[in-house]
Formats: sequence, structure tokens, C-alpha cells
Amino acid sequence: MGASRGLGLAIAREYLSQGARVVATVRGPEPTPLHVLVEEYRGLLEIESVDITELDQLAALHARLAGHSFGLVFVNAGVTNDEAETIATVSDAEFSRLMLTNALAPMRFIEAFAGLASERATLAVMSSGQGSIENNTRGGFEIYRASKSALNQLMRSYAARTQDDGHTLLLLAPGWIRGTGVGGPNAPLTIEESIPRLVRTIQGSHGKGGLQFLDYRGETVSW
Repeated sequence: MGASRGLGLAIAREYLSQGARVVATVRGPEPTPLHVLVEEYRGLLEIESVDITELDQLAALHARLAGHSFGLVFVNAGVTNDEAETIATVSDAEFSRLMLTNALAPMRFIEAFAGLASERATLAVMSSGQGSIENNTRGGFEIYRASKSALNQLMRSYAARTQDDGHTLLLLAPGWIRGTGVGGPNAPLTIEESIPRLVRTIQGSHGKGGLQFLDYRGETVSW
């Protein structure tokens, strides 16, 4: 999962505070706020570097972690663009960037690392309430919404194809959070209000099997 800052960092810290062993990823070699946690959680935190949009880096990470067995694989990857951009104004490059980072790359990660997950593991991907087609009644963030809807559809196809694997599959909506790319300064939630509840939602779903689209409170989000 991407854990260098923001939501990913908060999720890693929450699991570490509970005594879990965590393998967390960052995109580059530079020190990040995640690295500060290494001393505090000595022996529990392992940091890897990967850009999951690069297939060769994804394969190299898989090779390095081949001896692991994960109870939870959580992919937190997402970028946004100008809220006002529409399908009429977005460039091909920007559209492709969001679709690759927000939809294709996370699902490639799930495909690659499902084989390193334990028999009753949870495979989770950070989605967004913005990805709900039914709840889109006010528009805005057109390209970001489309990328998260694409992610949800790809995860649903994956679930149908792998329904006999025994894994629990989760698409998670963390809520409208201040300080994130989509949340901005006026969002009602803080990271501290969302992430502990999101982690409890993941833990409460463990071992149930199937696919769910849930928000941080554990409530079902409309597709």
C-alpha cells in the first residue's frame, strides 16, 4: 500500500499501534514521514519502495516479498486532477494518468499479490464515495469519479472470476477528509476521525468472504 503520507500513513500507524507486522510501500528512495516510525515500531515495520504503475517495479517487489504470507493486502493509490475539468476539457495524458493510477495499477497489484495472501486473507483497495454512480447527483470531479468507478467495476469483475479463492474483498470509501486531494480545507472529517474507524471496518469484515463496497463506518456504499 502507499503509506508515505496522508491516509496510507495513518492506516500503517493504526495497525502498528495494535502490534501488527506491517510491510508498507513508498514510491521513491527519499525519506518520508513513514520512515520516522521505523524506530518507534522496531521489528514491526518493513518499508519497501515501488511505483505500482511500473510493471517491472511491481514484479521486483513481488520477488522480494515472495517469502511472506499476508493476512491483509491493502492498496492505497490515488491521484486527482482539477475538479472543474470535464470530459470535454481533459487531456488524453491526464485522463490516462488517473485511470492508470486509480484503477488499473491497484488491480494489477491485487492480481499480483493475491498469491502471497493467506487462505482467508482480506484484499482491500481504497476507493471513494465519488466512485458511486448512484450517489453522483451533483457532478464535479468528473475524471476522478470515473477512475474510481472503473476501479470498482474491475474489482467486481475480479471478484466474479476468483469467487472460489476464499478471500474477503473490500472496496473502501474513507469519507470526505480535510487535507486530501479531493477533500480540501472544508471537508467535515479529519484523518483521526476516519482512519481508526476504517481499520475497524476492515477487521470486522475479515473472513466473511465475497466483495463489499463499504465506507469508514462499515456502511454499504451504493454502486
